[in-house]
Parts: sequence; C-alpha cells; structure tokens
Amino acid sequence: MSEISSTEQHRREAPSSVSCLIVTVSDTRTPDTDKSGRLARELLEEHGYIVAGMRIVPDEYARIQALLREAAEDPSIEAVLLNGGTGIAGRDTTYEAVRDVLQKEMPGFGEIFRMLSYTEDIGSAAILSRAIAGTVGTTAVFSMPGSTGAVKLAMTRLILPELRHVMREIYKDAPGR
Repeated sequence: MSEISSTEQHRREAPSSVSCLIVTVSDTRTPDTDKSGRLARELLEEHGYIVAGMRIVPDEYARIQALLREAAEDPSIEAVLLNGGTGIAGRDTTYEAVRDVLQKEMPGFGEIFRMLSYTEDIGSAAILSRAIAGTVGTTAVFSMPGSTGAVKLAMTRLILPELRHVMREIYKDAPGR
C-alpha cells in the first residue's frame, strides 16, 4: 500500500465546504453587468462551496479595507474573493487596500496566477496583473483581476483546487476551531 503525501493528507482533513463572499470592485458594474461576479458564484456553487453573499463596491481604498475587516469579523464568512481594481491605473487601489490589511500573505497566489496568465492567456501583459492573496484573522482573501478570463483562470486553476486546503491550514491552530 502506498503512502499518501502530506498535501493529500491535508486535503483529506480539510473542511468539506467553505462559505465565501464574492466582492466585485468597480465604479461602473451593476448586478446586471457583473459577469465576473456571476462566474465566480457559478464556479463556487458547481464545486460545492457556499456563497454567503455578493457585493459590488467602488474602487476606494478605505471602503475595500472596511469591507475586508467586516467580513473577517463575520463568522459566516470564511473566504473573501475579490475581482477588479488590480490594475495600475490611478484609480486602481484594490491591491494596496488588500495588501495593507493582510496579516499573512500568500505570495504564491499572485506569482502562479501571473505565470499561468503569461503561458496560457495574455503573454507579457501578465506583468500588469497585481493578484494577491492572504489572510485576515481566520478569513482567507483572494484578489484577482476583474476580467472573466482572469476570474476563470484564478478560480479553476488556483482557488477551487486549494481553498479547502487553505482553510484547513488557517483553522489547524485557531482557537475555537
């Protein structure tokens, strides 16, 4: 009988589902035009995750940070998935807002997202991506670009395969878990 890897063992010990808040950061999108938020919801639900809510917030540093802190205080939200506002235009503040509130960063998320974007999708324009992930307390936070292609890539290749494992790691020494 072959032994399983520690990563596979961790995945087996992970929660069976995770409750997620989807946040679209945009000054122009509405619930009717939020294709990326809808795609994230569909993918989460198809893979057995719980969608605790969906929000659209303007690309404003303080509003994004307030929402992340509020979500981290809400026991019904285990992960926040943001899309949008990650570019380099003057109005794009999502990256800074998320980075400055994270307690622990997962640099591999942004690194691998850019690598996958480069090799599978957009080539050298991947240098413009400022995807970032980490934790705020016991809440996982993933911030990805707002295009549907970027959301699909981040969700299918990184977030969906590892979110339960991420939560297992967050919870393994958290009080009350």
